[in-house]
Amino acid sequence: MANNTYPADFIRDNLAIQNSVIHSAWKHGVKRLLFLGSSCIYPKHAPQPMHEHHFLTGSLEATNRAYALAKIAGVEMCWSYNRQYGTRFLAAMPTNLYGPGDNYHLQNSHVIPALIRKFHEAKQAGHAAVSVWGTGTPRREFLYSEDMADACIFLLNLPEEKFNSLLGSDESATGVFDPPLVNIGIGVDISIQELAELVKKVVGYQGAIEFDSSKPDGTMRKLMDVSKLNSLGWTYSIELDDGLEKTYSEFLTK
Repeated sequence: MANNTYPADFIRDNLAIQNSVIHSAWKHGVKRLLFLGSSCIYPKHAPQPMHEHHFLTGSLEATNRAYALAKIAGVEMCWSYNRQYGTRFLAAMPTNLYGPGDNYHLQNSHVIPALIRKFHEAKQAGHAAVSVWGTGTPRREFLYSEDMADACIFLLNLPEEKFNSLLGSDESATGVFDPPLVNIGIGVDISIQELAELVKKVVGYQGAIEFDSSKPDGTMRKLMDVSKLNSLGWTYSIELDDGLEKTYSEFLTK
């Protein structure tokens, strides 16, 4: 909803931030930079799971195209600075994140914090049903925020040879399309209906779930191919049900 409502804000602010940070990193001789993007950089109808080489191969989901294009520009900027200046800037694309300290706004948050708040407030008020946007059929992958942080540290601490292997190639010289890009995720997804049932259970809500098909589903599936990251020795540690328990516990302290 936020992406679709404020596209100008999303593209303007993200371009401004990354232009400043990436250029300043080069200017001040930063040895390694990790630029974080989003799985929405991949085409709307990308093959599943989405591999790094699916980057720039098709049209984008309309509701978050402005944000996706900003992030795509960031990947290209890292690639261009590596090519022109010999920097070692890497772009990491995380899947959907959740965890402590999230944004629980009902319209502007991501699906997990929005569902946690909806079910919690419905439980407190004794409502008979909770409305969930869309049909419930799209599938999404979710990574706990602390696992994401661990993956970032892992990447930045890789030995020279392994880190350099992620920086891709100069396509103009090699003819090989190999962006400095690595996916971060768990490689498993669930439907929004399954997710809603899981959040309902964690919160302890006893009512019904009603899906509002008048609201957009977005991309039907966005599963990350994480074989590149796994081959380097990193994998996630926190399962979704455990992560939701931790997240809800933190939400109750607010």
